[in-house]
Amino acid sequence: MHHTTDNRPALLLAMGPGIAERLLTDAHRDRLAALTRTDPRLVAHDLSAPDARVAAALAEAELLLTCWGTTPLTAEVLARAPRLKAVVHAAGSVKHHVTDACWTRGLAVTSAAAANALPVAEYTLAAILFAGKRVLRSAQQYADRRTAQAWLDESTAWGNYRRTVGIIGASRIGRRVIELLRPFDYEILLHDPYVTDPGPGVSLVPLDELCARSSVVSVHAPQLPATHHMLGPAQLAAMPDGATLINTARGSLVDETALLPHLRSGRLHAVLDVTDPELPAPDSPLWTLPNVLLTPHVAGSLGNELHRMADQAIEEVARYGRGEPFAEEVRAADLTRSA
Repeated sequence: MHHTTDNRPALLLAMGPGIAERLLTDAHRDRLAALTRTDPRLVAHDLSAPDARVAAALAEAELLLTCWGTTPLTAEVLARAPRLKAVVHAAGSVKHHVTDACWTRGLAVTSAAAANALPVAEYTLAAILFAGKRVLRSAQQYADRRTAQAWLDESTAWGNYRRTVGIIGASRIGRRVIELLRPFDYEILLHDPYVTDPGPGVSLVPLDELCARSSVVSVHAPQLPATHHMLGPAQLAAMPDGATLINTARGSLVDETALLPHLRSGRLHAVLDVTDPELPAPDSPLWTLPNVLLTPHVAGSLGNELHRMADQAIEEVARYGRGEPFAEEVRAADLTRSA
């Protein structure tokens, strides 16, 4: 169906410096140019003090396509965007830039959280499988001893057969991890206060029971006041000897001070893609402990995985242009219990 130019919504790209170049391929920009009235090379890095070109585009924009580093959409910014109707976020959480003023204004909001959930779940699956095979420990022992006998120390502490995995939070990521675990021989426990039916093959249990029964505990809850240090001294002490804690959510969900003694003693293992603070102190034992795999917040979309978020966002732009509701609409009420 051919649209005259005037029927296409005006769109402005708004995100931090350097992001659009990583997010959008030439094909993405071409598709945006076909779907909307936009200058796909114009990216607004600062909506609070826009230059003339950005100010003009903002005044016309019906849609904002946002990503990391977008200026918070305050009442002051929205006043410069009288025609704005929707925010399409090509990343996960919208909490950093979608303000109360956006909800008051009645803007429609969508995010690519579903696309961003996939690489986090893939990282988690790899971490769970490697934890069962004691990959970190055995690699170090092999290198230290230069003998193939290093792994014979462990016996039944090894293996992924009928191991119990505890998933904290049936978020998009948590649910995806559960899906990815289905082909394997795991017993899966779930803790989530908002879930009543966990689905087939998954047992819903209280947090303390999950910690006590699981060989691997993986954190997928949102960062909220209610989840701060949800894994505290009692929960960490309840974890069995040799268990692995995986955190790809937010560092603040784990009480690091309570975790460190268990790591120092070697009783627990950890795979931490996030910490609190996000960069551990230079003298933190997390950098050097042999039973800790510390990664620099790489579980989420990186490299070509950003293109998956762009694909989802542009599909939402297309839906908007056809007069259809967003497939992944974000509602203000959801944000009280989601990331």
